[in-house]
Amino acid sequence: MERLKKGRSLMIGCGIILSVVCMVIVFAPKNVSSDITTLGKQTGSATVGFGSATTGGSVAKSSETFVVSNRQQLINALGSKNNVVSKIIYLKGKIDMNENSSGQDYTANDYAKGTNYNFNSYLTTYNPKTYGKKEPSGIQENARLQAQKKQAAQIEINIPANTTLIGEPGAIIVGGNLVVKQNNVIIRNIYFESPYDFFPQWDPLDGSSGNWNSQYDSITVKGAQNVWIDHNTFNDGSHLDSQDGTYFGRDYQHHDGMTNISDGADKITISYNVFENHDKTMLIGSSDSKTSDTGKLHVTLTHNFFENTVQRTPRVRFGEVHVLNNLYENNGSSSYKFQYAWGVGKNSQILAENNVLNIAKVSANSVLSKLGGNQFSDRGTILNGNSVKIAAINKESNISWKPSYFYNLDSSSEVEKKVLSNAGSDVLK
Repeated sequence: MERLKKGRSLMIGCGIILSVVCMVIVFAPKNVSSDITTLGKQTGSATVGFGSATTGGSVAKSSETFVVSNRQQLINALGSKNNVVSKIIYLKGKIDMNENSSGQDYTANDYAKGTNYNFNSYLTTYNPKTYGKKEPSGIQENARLQAQKKQAAQIEINIPANTTLIGEPGAIIVGGNLVVKQNNVIIRNIYFESPYDFFPQWDPLDGSSGNWNSQYDSITVKGAQNVWIDHNTFNDGSHLDSQDGTYFGRDYQHHDGMTNISDGADKITISYNVFENHDKTMLIGSSDSKTSDTGKLHVTLTHNFFENTVQRTPRVRFGEVHVLNNLYENNGSSSYKFQYAWGVGKNSQILAENNVLNIAKVSANSVLSKLGGNQFSDRGTILNGNSVKIAAINKESNISWKPSYFYNLDSSSEVEKKVLSNAGSDVLK
């Protein structure tokens, strides 16, 4: 643990001021370190699970191999969202997606300019004591939405088909939302600092007391098939939830998910990543009414490390999700207080095998949350050093499917050491 944390803190401080010249720089693979070049050509056959057939940009020609070190270079290298040419893009250094062409960060005031949005006016207008329990509408809500769309145009980046994005050592994306709507994409070895929504929406109908809800994930997969997300680190970074206070008695939440999967996405493996210091970590399936997700959302989570995460690791609707050999830790001292690990939503079926949870002061019936579903099977679950049967304790029904792929299952006793040694960015071998 200490070795990993020290490595990450060094990465956060490694940003440099980037040139304002935004031409795409094309390199032959020989200009990238030999090790990272080899890794850039790897395919999903190097992993297990539903996403193992993913090839990304592995067959890219040298003319479609890029090294990028700022937002505009990345956009130019990716091309249009309909670009299907195989491409490998190596990320170098710190890429701040919220940065303008002069190297300065946009502020909330920059995005709100010309929209008439005013936060204090928003609070006054939609105070539930006077506005009531109804969906916000009117001048300030429209202005908030306009400002949010301006931020989205800056930080959301579409990833086209047949693409491999891989970070060189120390690569960081700050405040960006990679949107994967096209098939056959690999994303590896990148440190993601979560995007920060400057304009959360108050939703009085969310829960019994209402909630503040935000846009943007670090990675959003919508409708795409064959996706491999591997050896990345996700962190709220400099914008912790605890810094933003409460309004209307609810946390003023500026983050959404880290890696969310929806809209019929399918055949996905998420392997050897670190997810830390975050609330709504991973949602698989967008809503209870999205019945078109039936028969899709096949996702494998293997050898990931969830540290000081609150919930949704993952939360699933409709999907058949295999959760194996993952490590969960929360010692209770973090401001991110554990709520649950596995959320069983409508028509979902989760198979959990040989996962280890070291969660302070948590009982076995708190590991799983029933969110409209009742099919969950587990074996080899270790909670705070003890073998537990989460499905039996929570009276869940057995799943009706089994993995169609071959996989080697590490014993529960091996999980902690293997995950701590191998998960996250900058440890890829």
